[in-house]
Amino acid sequence: MTKRLKNNSGKILFVVVATFFSFIAYSLYQAPVSGLEDKFLFLLKEYGYIILFAWSILEGELGLIMAGLMSHDGSMNLYMAIFVAGIGGFVGDQIYFYIGRFNKAYVHKKFAGQRRKFALAHLLLQKYGWPIIFVQRYMYGMRTIIPISIGLTRYSAKMFAFINLISAWCWAALTIVPVWYFGEEILKVIHWVKEHWYFAAPFAIIIGGSMIYYFSKASKKKEKNYENNVK
Repeated sequence: MTKRLKNNSGKILFVVVATFFSFIAYSLYQAPVSGLEDKFLFLLKEYGYIILFAWSILEGELGLIMAGLMSHDGSMNLYMAIFVAGIGGFVGDQIYFYIGRFNKAYVHKKFAGQRRKFALAHLLLQKYGWPIIFVQRYMYGMRTIIPISIGLTRYSAKMFAFINLISAWCWAALTIVPVWYFGEEILKVIHWVKEHWYFAAPFAIIIGGSMIYYFSKASKKKEKNYENNVK
């Protein structure tokens, strides 16, 4: 049974994602309030931990910010939110790891265009060892690649799981706690943005685009350095 689950880890991830979004859509439709915003708020308060767990599997910092704000207003328990988010992040990376470990043919076919990133991930693992597992959640463009890449190697599954679990809880705490602590200020900013969206939208696009450009450029630079080192 365990082997079958591992061999179908990619399909399991797809089912989890599809189930999550189906659950969200159905619950929004059934919510006993009017207005999309009120429906979302009702959904978050009613199924907050379930949504946080599923969202964390998908590595979403937005879900952690939500948990931090809900912990601030008392809708969630801070420690439980960190625990649930950490477990979700752990499960997500375990699935990616086993996709690499037991579905090598699928990985080589599905990620054929990502060979340079996989090569870079192998280089980082060889150079830095276990710390790369700990920090991979903060590496734009590599968060999915690294656990899959490690799964392709002979790296200990037990060691990966242990480091991954500690890393996931740290990742959750480092995002949720600051949002919880500065919750009042963040809520004021959100309220201002809602009232002055025509000012906020251009800034959000510029800042978001700049961040994506920067991290994308940094990732390509690392890949180029790797190719030069190989040559």
